[in-house]
Amino acid sequence: MRVDDVDLSVLAATRRSWHGVAELVLAGPQYRRSGTIRLRVVPGGFATVREPDLRVEGAELVAADRLPLDGRTGADLAAAAGVDVGVPEGLYHDHSGVAADEALRVDPAAAAHLAACFAAGDAALRALAAAAGADATPVLWPEHFDLGVTLDEVNYGLSPGDGYLGEPYAYVGPWKVRRGEFWNAQFGAARTVRELPTVEALTGFFTTGRERATTDPAA
Repeated sequence: MRVDDVDLSVLAATRRSWHGVAELVLAGPQYRRSGTIRLRVVPGGFATVREPDLRVEGAELVAADRLPLDGRTGADLAAAAGVDVGVPEGLYHDHSGVAADEALRVDPAAAAHLAACFAAGDAALRALAAAAGADATPVLWPEHFDLGVTLDEVNYGLSPGDGYLGEPYAYVGPWKVRRGEFWNAQFGAARTVRELPTVEALTGFFTTGRERATTDPAA
């Protein structure tokens, strides 16, 4: 998961386009058909959890056929997949900013990097939940396009990058902010995937965050 091998501007463009597809082609149609916006991590990318059965693998949308993402629009992809393009209406206010008629920019190497980050985050979050004895499945949320679980009023997750930090990072966000050296962000704690390049490192960060959220005083 070496972000050094991917230009950050290319990564940002691919992330934005992935986010747009997640909202416009997967989560929106799934919400209208099946009543949920939740998405999941799959090998190579992400997918719906209910009908319609759609997934993104690298630089392709997988429906009845495999459809290249780069240079296509969300409207084109939705029509080819047999769904109505559009975000989940009335549920949240922050969006990807990608219009249905905007040409997507998806670089295969950047997509592979984002997929590897999501896969590692998914494995680490599942390990955290299992160690806590919790029945919690990581969810890829289309609003901020981050993968997360919540345990005992603390959010744990993996973001592919956003306005706060322009590269993939892991985070721990207590509902009540804590004080202490572990907490280095306004919302809690964050570490880049460059700092936590393995499933074991990510799991260790989440585990430490769970311990510190229990012992550190509220801010």
